[in-house]
Amino acid sequence: MNRQILRLAIPNIISNVTIPLLGMVDLAIMGHLGSEIYVGAIALGVIIFNFIFWGFGFLRMGTSGFTAQAYGARDLGEMITILARSLVVALGAGLLIVVLQKPIVLLSFYLIHGSAEVETLATQYYSIRIWSAPATLCLYAFTGWFLGMQNARLTMMVTLLINVLNIGLNFLFVYGFEMKVEGVALGSLLGQYGGLILAILFFLRYYSKLLKRFRFAALKQWAGFKRFFLVNKDILLRTLFLIVTFSFFTARSAAENDSILAVNTLLLQFLFIFSYFIDGFAYAAESLVGKFTGAKDPVRLRSVIRRLFAWGFFLSIPFTIIYLVWNEPILSILTNNRELITLSRDYMPWVVLVPFLSFAAFIWDGIFIGATTAAPLRNTLFVATFLVFLPVYFISRGTIGNHGLWLAMLLFMVTRGVMLSIYARKILMTGRR
Repeated sequence: MNRQILRLAIPNIISNVTIPLLGMVDLAIMGHLGSEIYVGAIALGVIIFNFIFWGFGFLRMGTSGFTAQAYGARDLGEMITILARSLVVALGAGLLIVVLQKPIVLLSFYLIHGSAEVETLATQYYSIRIWSAPATLCLYAFTGWFLGMQNARLTMMVTLLINVLNIGLNFLFVYGFEMKVEGVALGSLLGQYGGLILAILFFLRYYSKLLKRFRFAALKQWAGFKRFFLVNKDILLRTLFLIVTFSFFTARSAAENDSILAVNTLLLQFLFIFSYFIDGFAYAAESLVGKFTGAKDPVRLRSVIRRLFAWGFFLSIPFTIIYLVWNEPILSILTNNRELITLSRDYMPWVVLVPFLSFAAFIWDGIFIGATTAAPLRNTLFVATFLVFLPVYFISRGTIGNHGLWLAMLLFMVTRGVMLSIYARKILMTGRR
């Protein structure tokens, strides 16, 4: 069982590591341009795309769970139909986002405020990257489908290409062509379309035989779309609550001042770095839990859940040590602004606690997604966001300031892990949905 977990987790970890690396490179490039407003602009631009793209994360998560169950049941026709269904939704949504780009940006800056200079630069970033929406959402469908087909290697190769291409283009545009935030945005845009082309080529190379099983009549059946949207509705709500939390975190940081916005953005990279490592095992959970659920094999289902948590726990230990001992060298990579590094030290104890207190939330997410049992994810994120994160922040901000924001974030993570553990005992372990 451990071999199966690692066969899926290691490629996902390798590909996921390039994602925070990309974010760190973007921040490092902006952080060395001589002003904190460039870091703030990227932070605000990214938060807008979190609203847009994270909201459609169900295209990846839902696709992987459904595909893994079809794979476990050996239903070849359903496998290809799921991909087609996801791509139809992804392409339609991506084109709609492009059409609605003006009202989206106006609403975004109505809700999220920064200094005038930061908002101007963030708008430049947005106006270029928004054209990547169709490619990004179609990539969600492809990567989720590859994971469901138990082929994390293809997902790894697509993600590696996207991020290597993105990083290379960022350096070219910013340092070669003397562009600034618009260069980073253009690198992201071209990286997404390059990844989509590779995903299509991989599908044609390894899975084109499944096209013989595809029937347009199956795609037209509303029952399939209804089940897809019923499960994904809960994943969508879960993701929206997650977006609210992280967006509120950034928005309140921006409301303080540009320095706090920059510091919190830099420190969030520590959380994201760990999340992309632990998500390797969460993605393995999606694939294996989905497969064993589809194969109706409760013994191996319980076995894989126990082993996934063991891996998550042991992964959290070295990260805690690294964040405790080497936090300043990591910050120095992200920025050469000594004032930001000095200010970051005040909040570093919160970051050190992130790995141990959050790993359970990530693992449970993958397990419930693989089981296509998404209502607990929705309910848990609602409680963690609106009954824990927001109240804790508003109660504590008057006495401990920005520390209250980090306290709220840590309790948000703990709540997710505890509540999903309770749900799991009632649902996954008993077989009741």
